[in-house]
Amino acid sequence: MRRVVVKVGSAVLTEGDSIAQKRMIALVEFLVELRENNEVLLVSSGAVAAGYTKVQLDRSILKNKQALASIGQPVLMHKYAKEFQKHNIITSQVLVTAANLNKDEDIKKIKNTVDTLLESDVIPIVNENDATATQELVVGDNDQLSAYMTKHTNSDILIILSDIDAYYDEDPHKNPNAKVQKVVKEIDECALSREATPHGTFATGGIVTKLKAASYLLESGIDMFLASGFDLSDAKSYMLDGKHRGGTLFSKGEV
Repeated sequence: MRRVVVKVGSAVLTEGDSIAQKRMIALVEFLVELRENNEVLLVSSGAVAAGYTKVQLDRSILKNKQALASIGQPVLMHKYAKEFQKHNIITSQVLVTAANLNKDEDIKKIKNTVDTLLESDVIPIVNENDATATQELVVGDNDQLSAYMTKHTNSDILIILSDIDAYYDEDPHKNPNAKVQKVVKEIDECALSREATPHGTFATGGIVTKLKAASYLLESGIDMFLASGFDLSDAKSYMLDGKHRGGTLFSKGEV
């Protein structure tokens, strides 16, 4: 069985100031199918947005954002647990910080925990521990976190489900004729050094953080697939049917 990390962003999980329930249900159903032939870890954003549904704090202030994450994390986990329970699947929460991912001993503990959960037929749901992380010890966004988790749990591929449905040769918002790059084997340094431009209110990434995640994994010979989280047909086609119809595969392997 392959070990697959699926990362879903805030832009997909939120709608306005609330959790996008229909998209969460579609995500869960996809993961249920995916785990029939794969081990599955989920890296999920959305804690701050979930917290904001309960208490409307100014999320531009760090301490407020951390408080919102603290409020929202159990709300988010409850929603996931409820949806997965419909399929008789148990979920677990795994909170990590950048400090954990910089220590060999902590990395080993995280992997051991994840291994045990997967062996027990439980889906680990991973998020950054925003409530306690200081600015110096923040991973920064869940694209980076998901890439680190993919590598350090010996996973085979990272699937990023986003409001960005693929990597284009030009910005599709500025050029309607921009073309999808279906397979990318290396990423130009210029693309990696651009400023991150997240689209959603609660998002922290954009295409740049996804490219950084892909570049990090390419260096270790690990694949990454970027596809839409609003319409899961490309992700399903690639992961369930083995057909690359849409989305971008970042891989050094033969395709």
